[in-house]
Amino acid sequence: MKLLLELSGENTTLPFAEIECVATILDRRLQVAVADCPDPNATRRLAMTHVVLEYLGECEPALSSFRNLLKALAIETTQPFAGRAKKVHGGCTERNPASQQAFERLIGTMITGPVSLDNPIEEYRAILSEDRCYFGRVLFRIERGAYDQRNPGKREFFHPGVMMPRMARTLVNLSGAGTGDLVLDPFCGTGGILIEAELLGMNAIGSDFDPMMIHGSSENVNHSHLMLADTTRLPFQDQTIDSIVTDFPYGQSVCIKKADTMDQLYTDALAEMARVLKPGRRAVVVTHKDISHIAARHLTVLQSHDQRVHKSLTRRVLVLRK
Repeated sequence: MKLLLELSGENTTLPFAEIECVATILDRRLQVAVADCPDPNATRRLAMTHVVLEYLGECEPALSSFRNLLKALAIETTQPFAGRAKKVHGGCTERNPASQQAFERLIGTMITGPVSLDNPIEEYRAILSEDRCYFGRVLFRIERGAYDQRNPGKREFFHPGVMMPRMARTLVNLSGAGTGDLVLDPFCGTGGILIEAELLGMNAIGSDFDPMMIHGSSENVNHSHLMLADTTRLPFQDQTIDSIVTDFPYGQSVCIKKADTMDQLYTDALAEMARVLKPGRRAVVVTHKDISHIAARHLTVLQSHDQRVHKSLTRRVLVLRK
């Protein structure tokens, strides 16, 4: 099915990479993607997508072009519907000087059916981004409130500097792991990545060298298996793990065994990850600096993304394949 996806604006590359784990992207603009997806419900797992729509068409971002598109579509419905329009912030506003309300009025007048702005059953949506106006029918919205309910500050065990649930979910998605897969986080910390893997029906394993983290994680996760382990000497046989998702420690103050420097930790840990990972499967690792040159010694670097957390911390996300 051809879908139109309205994306989060918190990162310029991660939302598209996440979509590619469930669909084939056909076109993209700022905060918008058009994709071919065999199972639209698979997009419900996405964390950086806001709205999923059935793709109906596109045109230049001008009222006259949009009017012609609606005329050609000749949409009729018996369901109460609403028309909405959004101009993506940062898009080329000079090309679409008409107001959002003008586009919404066109939807309401050119679709045959009962209009209901307060209680619509169907919603038709125009998204204006850069040089295009995309049009679709809303299939569903991604539930954002559930992520807020899983805020780390609301968990039984909390530690400063942990990753937010939406980012943790995105990383799990980037790993390509599916239901029933064995997913390992060898620096599990408070268990945020494990929680997202559990919610997607995966078999999650968390290990850490810090006993306090293992004890704390046990209060946060439901079904994950936890173990005290050195990431540079993982207690797994070769090629037994389906996917690895982890956030490396960021400082020398962390508890590190048999690793004199952070670079040595990266080298030894990535070598172990490559050993236990099944051929053709992915590891997604996050660090505070670019370690692609180290990772490339052990695994193939597929993608690299930057996520600015604050002025003194930018997360570097690497998607690796064995």
